Amino acid sequence: MNSIPAQEIKRRGIAAVDEALQKGPVHVIKNNRPSYVVLTEAAYAELQEAQQEAARERLRASLADLEAGRTSRYADADSLMHALDADEA
Repeated sequence: MNSIPAQEIKRRGIAAVDEALQKGPVHVIKNNRPSYVVLTEAAYAELQEAQQEAARERLRASLADLEAGRTSRYADADSLMHALDADEA
């Protein structure tokens, strides 16, 4: 894990983060716990694109289920939530 203490950032400034980013994402340690993650703009854009692609894929799968008739109707939101909770068990 590529990490840097928050105190090091306070002491050295952004140069400390820039240096650590050369090895990949940086976990900032505050009070002996990972508190933040710093990414390059390119890594952040890649993460965002992957998230959007995953959402698009879930939508495609949902549309395929709808077209194939693999759907269910529920009387109300509580019934739907009950069914979803049962699926997780």
